[in-house]
Amino acid sequence: MKLARIGDAAREAPCILGEDGRYRDVSALVPDFGPASLGEDLLELLRDADLGAFPLVEPAGQRFGPPVALPRNIWCIGLNYVDHAKEARLPIPEEPILFNKSSATWSGPNDPIPFTPTMTKLDWEVELGVVIGKSALDVSEEDALTHVFGYCVINDVSERAWQQERGGQWVKGKSYPGFCPAGPLLVTADEIPDPQDLSLWLDVNGEAAQRGTTESMIFSVKKIISYMSEFARLEPGDIILTGTPPGVGAGMKPPRFLQPGDTVSLGVAGMGTQTQSVVATEART
Repeated sequence: MKLARIGDAAREAPCILGEDGRYRDVSALVPDFGPASLGEDLLELLRDADLGAFPLVEPAGQRFGPPVALPRNIWCIGLNYVDHAKEARLPIPEEPILFNKSSATWSGPNDPIPFTPTMTKLDWEVELGVVIGKSALDVSEEDALTHVFGYCVINDVSERAWQQERGGQWVKGKSYPGFCPAGPLLVTADEIPDPQDLSLWLDVNGEAAQRGTTESMIFSVKKIISYMSEFARLEPGDIILTGTPPGVGAGMKPPRFLQPGDTVSLGVAGMGTQTQSVVATEART
């Protein structure tokens, strides 16, 4: 199934994209797609429903929200593609590098990327997002994918000067509001038989920047989930960003960073596309 949330921020309606290419509002079945509802029970409910009985939603001119309501945790894997680690001039990881983004970064796939007066090295990262559907603690690689509800496109927006030049951990450069555009679709795991066989791409102002495939990950999705579950309990609705292929702005020669007026478009095979504009804004209070 392909799920989406359509509507103004904090008022999105849970929708399903039917085989006829039309969206239907299923809020009569489930109030929202989020930590409280994701799981096998939701899948069974949607599979058994007569979707033709639910109202059509015309997406044209409407906002797509992130395909999952506000997650409790956004987990990230750093340097998970060899060529990206090389362009960052950092060692190839021997174990997955874990860090977090604030859940306040969570935003819709086409919402603007903010650019504040103190940002100087704003960068992009197309990533496969993994949405957890069943609690995972100390799970094996063999069983890891059974804990996945679905997958989505994510742009791991990063302010490199904050991340790399201001001390502390990477979370500092990853956590400004609007730094995690997600969606438009949440594709359920049954439609993705092999998460290591997906192409990713990202363009800046219509020019190719990133091209890659999840086959090139250093640590696979099942390895990531098993590894993380040794240290933390993954809960339904948690999001895992699985790393980015080469082609980020910081890795270009000379480096290239986003400026107000720039446009970023990106996608993962079968999961829809995002387009964001970079918009100058004052720092939020």
